[in-house]
Amino acid sequence: MSSAPPPAPPPARRPRADAARNRARIVEVARASFTDTGQDASLEGIARAAGVGIGTLYRHFPTREDLVAAVYDTELTSVLATVEPLLARHTPDVALRTFMDRYAAFVVTKRGMAETLRAGAFRDAVGSARTRERVNAAIATILAAGAALGVLRPAVPADDVTAALVGVFLATAGVEDQEQVGRLLDLLVSGLRP
Repeated sequence: MSSAPPPAPPPARRPRADAARNRARIVEVARASFTDTGQDASLEGIARAAGVGIGTLYRHFPTREDLVAAVYDTELTSVLATVEPLLARHTPDVALRTFMDRYAAFVVTKRGMAETLRAGAFRDAVGSARTRERVNAAIATILAAGAALGVLRPAVPADDVTAALVGVFLATAGVEDQEQVGRLLDLLVSGLRP
């Protein structure tokens, strides 16, 4: 008596279009609310501003931390998506410097969010190996293009550049000289040129 293999699970269903729109709208409203209001941002207010009920918000994001992590991930994805357009418009060294500015602006905005919200999930999202891999992949794309054109040194590990960026951000947290980040990023890019 042979036993038949168990039936395959049904394929995962894509969310309904209205559910996907609701989720995207909640994230959009939450981003603005967390940035503007910080810890005073109420989930009820976010749901109301997004045009959904609080139950819909909780269905998508069971905890505040889940919502914060989704906002972070959405914005990180947006910053990382600028790499190819930057390379299409600029030489790789200029594209790298411009990307660094965009990434720095993202980090500064999120630093404020982390300080004002319960940040457990946020810290996990920021420090995760997956986030580091995604940033490394974006930087590696630019470095490879720069090496191919001879405007950036070859064989520079992307993770070294990412680590240097993190160092700049950590070293300048809370400094009064707002232009210091830009000067340090200029130095970093200069060091990557042949």
